[in-house]
Amino acid sequence: MTDPAVRSIPFTDADGNEKTLDDLGADVVLVVNVASKCGLTPQYEQLEELQRLYGDRGFSVVGFPCNQFFGQEPGSVDSILEFCSTTYGVTFPINDKVKVNGKNATELYKTLKETPDAGGKAGRVEWNFEKFLVLPDGEVVRFRPKQKPNDPEIVGAIEAALTR
Repeated sequence: MTDPAVRSIPFTDADGNEKTLDDLGADVVLVVNVASKCGLTPQYEQLEELQRLYGDRGFSVVGFPCNQFFGQEPGSVDSILEFCSTTYGVTFPINDKVKVNGKNATELYKTLKETPDAGGKAGRVEWNFEKFLVLPDGEVVRFRPKQKPNDPEIVGAIEAALTR
């Protein structure tokens, strides 16, 4: 899916301010719904590696805590920020908690979910750590939760986007 408007959909950051993906100052953004008490939580380490590797080239990971999958992100935004910082040294933006599925899903996720994955399946976010790579022109590439951030397909897509 390509939708330039996806970069200007507002969301709430960890401080309660309204932001957009464009406000991050990054040309290429990896949007991830995150959780602190999930079997996939160690992906934070690889997400931070991507941030450190590509952050100075116009790339940013952006995390959206979500408690919709078996209550695996129950804490306050402050406790989530503390966990991310002390456990994984996260430097990329972590925002306010969101809903990614259902009628109360945030507008950003309603739009992102229209993008099909490599198998052609769009719709609901399957689990924590689903990834959406948003390119400068609003093109979105979707990667499912179990696909690790350092997977060659994800890294290749980031590198290709940064050289456009």
